[in-house]
Amino acid sequence: MSDGVYDMPEEPPARRSRRTGGRPRALLPTIATLIVLLILFSVFTDVWTQRLWYRSVDLGSVFSTVLGTRVLLFVIVGLLMAAAVVANIIVAFRTRPRVALAPSPSPGFERYGDLLQQHGKIAVGVVATLMLVFGGSAASGEWKVFLAWKNRTPFGVTDKHFNKDIAFFVFDYPWLRVLLGFGYSIVLLSLVAAIITHYLYGGFRPSAKGQKASGAAQVQFSVLLGLLVLLKAFSYWLDRFGLTTSDSRLFTGISYTGDNAVLPSKEILAVIAVLCACLFFANVVRRTWLLPGVGTVVLILSAILLGALWPAALQQLRVRPSEPVKEGPYITKNIEATRDAYGLAGTEVTDYQAKTTATPTELLQDTEVLPGIRLIDPSVVGPTFEQLQQVRGFYSFPTDLDVDRYKIGDKVNDTVIAVREVQVDRLPAGQRNWNNDHTVYTHGYGVVAANGNQRAADGTPVFTEKDLPPTGQLGDYEPRIYFGEQSPDYSIVGGPEGGQPVELDTPEGKTGGDPTLNTYHGKGGVSIGSFGNRLLYATKFRDANILLSSRVNPDSKILYDRTPRERVEKAAPWLTPDGDPYPAIVDGQVVWIVDGYTTSDNYPYSEKVALDVSTRDTTTGRGTIAQQPSEKINYIRNSVKAVVNAYDGSVELYAWDESDPVLKTWMKAFPGTVKPKSAISPDLMAHLRYPEDMFKVQRDLLAKYHVTDAGTWYQNSDLWRVPDDPTAVSSGGDSSTHISQPPFYLSLRMPDQTEPKFSLTSVYVPNAERENLTAFMAVDSEATSPDYGKFRILRLPGNLQIPGPGQVYNKFQTDEGIRQALLPINQPSSGARAQYGNLLTLPLGGGLLYVQPVYSVRTSGPGSYPVLRYVLVSFGDGVAYGSTLQEALNKVFNTSVDTGEQPPGTKTPPANQPNQTVKQALADAQEAYNRAQDALKKGDLAGYQANVNQMKTALDKAAAAATAAAAATSPTPTPTTKPSGSPSTPASPPASTPTSPPTSPSG
Repeated sequence: MSDGVYDMPEEPPARRSRRTGGRPRALLPTIATLIVLLILFSVFTDVWTQRLWYRSVDLGSVFSTVLGTRVLLFVIVGLLMAAAVVANIIVAFRTRPRVALAPSPSPGFERYGDLLQQHGKIAVGVVATLMLVFGGSAASGEWKVFLAWKNRTPFGVTDKHFNKDIAFFVFDYPWLRVLLGFGYSIVLLSLVAAIITHYLYGGFRPSAKGQKASGAAQVQFSVLLGLLVLLKAFSYWLDRFGLTTSDSRLFTGISYTGDNAVLPSKEILAVIAVLCACLFFANVVRRTWLLPGVGTVVLILSAILLGALWPAALQQLRVRPSEPVKEGPYITKNIEATRDAYGLAGTEVTDYQAKTTATPTELLQDTEVLPGIRLIDPSVVGPTFEQLQQVRGFYSFPTDLDVDRYKIGDKVNDTVIAVREVQVDRLPAGQRNWNNDHTVYTHGYGVVAANGNQRAADGTPVFTEKDLPPTGQLGDYEPRIYFGEQSPDYSIVGGPEGGQPVELDTPEGKTGGDPTLNTYHGKGGVSIGSFGNRLLYATKFRDANILLSSRVNPDSKILYDRTPRERVEKAAPWLTPDGDPYPAIVDGQVVWIVDGYTTSDNYPYSEKVALDVSTRDTTTGRGTIAQQPSEKINYIRNSVKAVVNAYDGSVELYAWDESDPVLKTWMKAFPGTVKPKSAISPDLMAHLRYPEDMFKVQRDLLAKYHVTDAGTWYQNSDLWRVPDDPTAVSSGGDSSTHISQPPFYLSLRMPDQTEPKFSLTSVYVPNAERENLTAFMAVDSEATSPDYGKFRILRLPGNLQIPGPGQVYNKFQTDEGIRQALLPINQPSSGARAQYGNLLTLPLGGGLLYVQPVYSVRTSGPGSYPVLRYVLVSFGDGVAYGSTLQEALNKVFNTSVDTGEQPPGTKTPPANQPNQTVKQALADAQEAYNRAQDALKKGDLAGYQANVNQMKTALDKAAAAATAAAAATSPTPTPTTKPSGSPSTPASPPASTPTSPPTSPSG
């Protein structure tokens, strides 16, 4: 004790260190270990739940093949990179000089070397791990390229330039490029590691006055630099083949300059690079950098002279003055390859006069086409379906509906169809909770469909399938929609036999009353009855309720990854799915049909296009229609038709283009996952159609590649483009943006066809600023047709001004009669506005007919939906409108029934008037006409067509009888420039118009 204060004894050092520093030192490794364990568990969760998902759809082989390939590439390339870098570090360390070549740049620099030397194993282990992860991760991402190369299938077509099968460019060349990239990375990282190690231990000091590097360092640097230059030689050799898919100023592929300058220069540079590499290897013995330096300078100068200046000079001095002649053979090769790669080789281009007038006889020949004019616009009537068939607020329909064909009675009709899906986001706030979101509102219910060419008296669609539970004409089917485009992110379904159901089936029973409940018994979904699986999925979805909720029982399943595109992408990761899956009732089940594409960007000489740009139109990215990825392709095939069952989520892949070598390659890589085309059932075959996104790519190419003459192609004198959608601005779009008009599914008859076919159609206008029509295009879309996939182009005369969609739309907007008819709708006081539907184009009566429905929709208030009010038509220079399609067509064609009266100024028939047979035949024709009109008013298209056929038979009989008695008066073509007239005073047909059938079913 001193001055009343006790001196405390000094704390032992060991105890003090444990108290002050021991805990932090122990805590840090613990935290690091926990972080590593969490990362590993997260990775395990992702991998294992993926495995469970693939097993749930019976595609475990896809998972194992992809995972196995990725692991194999990870291990091989990762270990190779780690071994190469570590080996070079060890060599550099062991050959370090005893005395540094020059002093270190800073006093404490040697400490880094000493520190690494003390913890050498740890340092090397860290570097090896980093290289393993870096190299392995990069390599595992190339699994598709590797599998395609490993299972490559010959195309059976030889490239004449290099005498190699197309498969070399599509499969081998990409993999060789990947190997070259890995080679560069391994050698370059090894060189960097060697330089750093030699620098740390004094074997390499650029600041040294004499020798900059030790003998060992020179040897190691020489070998590594020689390998880099040798890889550059290999790159030059590969570049030769890459020229076949390089983009020049004019086209994709080898040009005249590429063939006569770039290609030889690549071969010469490859030889020079090999010689330069030999000089670096020789430096191992000679220990002088003079020769390698000279070789490097020669290589660089050669690359400038041969790789840049020579091609530029040849292009400027020899090619440009006579470019059409020099490039002609290469343009021809590009045209042929492009048409082959995109499936356009069989495209037919036919001259079409596009008459501006039509005789009743010509119209009579096309009466079978008229029922195929689809008035119900699938991109407009989505709100109508929703308001009339939603039933409850938590059900929804997509913004854009789909078009399909269904046989009702003895006739196949174009049908607008949609699925009633559940959307939990629409539940009232008071009903939003975990149980409702994930265990009660689990599925949609039923299909809603409407005739594409009919409307009810109030302008709403005529439904062929509707209500809850579903009723209609599409037959019996399983109505529950557990997998769809708007399904919840995940749902927990299923339960024990005899247990209390909790899943909402329908808001009411068949006869009203309380809601009906359901328990899922489908084979889809992943079982989460075990604690382990519940823990995994609670981790995956970051939702502890999966682990804690009593709603999860031993028989529960979890449904996720539920959209059709998502399931197809996972089931066949080598496919590019179409952006618009569509529903169909097939063999008693609701299924989603998804078109799958095989693509490549390495088809030699074929023109490259940006997939997202080529497929973009006013429907892309809207609602459930997905946009394609931003990648370039120059080969595409609709090789697979995929089917996703809406009830159990099963995915079936059917080979469609069985001749596609890319499909054959992937079928070898994933055996047993793609069924043959012969396995497609007749019911499914009836609903398959030509895919939209592929059609968009093809129409984009045909705008230029309909030309097969190299000279015309070079001059761009016959260049077309897809017109902008004229309805985009009226629907709220920006007038400054140019968005292509979408293609339309229609049943129509092209001039060389004997009966109407379900087709996908589009039009072209000149590439200049003009908007007149240049061509009409259709592809046969009926999968059962022998002409499926055949492109037919009607080229219009260049000396006639045929209005295009934008010009026709402008005429509709400015026609006084149409403006007067729409004025009551567009008045601000009416609280409504006119909404224009799809502007359809189809060949009719030797010309081209435009048809556009106009809808009325309220501008404010709940429950607003479009209803069809008018139909606008244009033929030649004439425009007209009507409350029905028949009325509009009668106006634009001035058709009427012949009363038998002779107009003034006509020639009096001879004394021998038509006999009783003629009179009776005309009377029969009149009766058939009246019956047809009655059928039209009732919406009976089958009756309409039958009576039209009877009328035609009667008229033919009358004509034959009249010819025997006297010369018949020839029908006179009727001009179509008559204005549309006002709604109160429709234009009256002239009395001279001969008897003719009605030209349309009712709107």
